[in-house]
Amino acid sequence: MLRDTLEMNIKRIIDFLIYSKNFIIRKNPLKAMKNSFVEGLKEFLTMNKKRKMAQYRLNYHRHQCQKMEQLIAENNQHAYNRGSHLNETR
Repeated sequence: MLRDTLEMNIKRIIDFLIYSKNFIIRKNPLKAMKNSFVEGLKEFLTMNKKRKMAQYRLNYHRHQCQKMEQLIAENNQHAYNRGSHLNETR
């Protein structure tokens, strides 16, 4: 009786160890943790470059918007500066 219980518990422990080994081989948590750390480090090191690129894009679009607004204001008959623009071009 005691021997059977002991054998069953040992068998369960061995099965658990086999499942654990197969899980570690399949998922490889250390490799996943290393990859996550490397990706985070890359993100951290390129943060300033990405910020500068975003700032450049923002300034470019702001400039394009201002040019478009200026063209609309110049071609609008009801604009307040249309007369002065016409006088300047004569």
